[in-house]
Amino acid sequence: MSTPSGRPSSSALTRIGALRVPEITAAFWIVKGLSTAMGESTSDYLVTSIDPQIAVVLGFVVFAAALVLQLRVGRYNAWTYWLAVVGVGVFGTMAADVMHVVLGVPYPISTAFYAVALAAVFIVWYRTEHTLSIHAVDTTRRELFYWAAVMATFAMGTALGDFTAYTLHLGYATSAALFAVAILIPAAGYRWLGWNPILCFWTAYVLTRPLGASVADWLGKPTDTSGLGIGDGPVVAVFGLLILALVAYLAITKSDVQQTIRTSGSHHEDPAPRR
Repeated sequence: MSTPSGRPSSSALTRIGALRVPEITAAFWIVKGLSTAMGESTSDYLVTSIDPQIAVVLGFVVFAAALVLQLRVGRYNAWTYWLAVVGVGVFGTMAADVMHVVLGVPYPISTAFYAVALAAVFIVWYRTEHTLSIHAVDTTRRELFYWAAVMATFAMGTALGDFTAYTLHLGYATSAALFAVAILIPAAGYRWLGWNPILCFWTAYVLTRPLGASVADWLGKPTDTSGLGIGDGPVVAVFGLLILALVAYLAITKSDVQQTIRTSGSHHEDPAPRR
């Protein structure tokens, strides 16, 4: 369905060819950052409040249920999408922590492992679909690749944040500052230097994880471990309320719904970058 001007109308957002992820706006990065921070604090709160094994199983069940719900919707919906992101944030943190705490894998090795896993996802995704653009996630297969990449970024980011905080002894605040500066590099490259938008997006996406996790740990962890001592529970509550408010705003305004409809004939083309 098109408007008289020939552009797709919002009512044309159907399951067939509908885009499954939001437009990349300032709100996207804010909610993404909050969700990474909440995922870190929620994971830590659960594994210290109940049996760690039960916590990991619970984290996986919530993650799997949220992802199934998102896949069944068949197009972008703010509530189901961000619920899935939060689910990935919690379980992704647990996956990285299990590798270190339970299996005894050092943070440099676990970071490298998840980096290789992420690279493998990107390679298979690109060879299969000929694009890594989030402006072309309009089929179930592409969405599965997308969520596999998101899961890998969360696990890798968690290990990377712990690597700088513990292995390099930078602490939480310094680590947060380091990643805050690092995330400005792809932003500046895209905005002023004409860098590849897909590369810049995924680089920034990876960096939001250790940034958010470092901020959450800095706020919640005890003062004798370089934190402020607020506690994981209060951090989860505050970030959770902020996420609810922002997602409600997005769900009502639909300001982050991508309006471009992809068809099967355009699946091998990368769309022009969104400005």
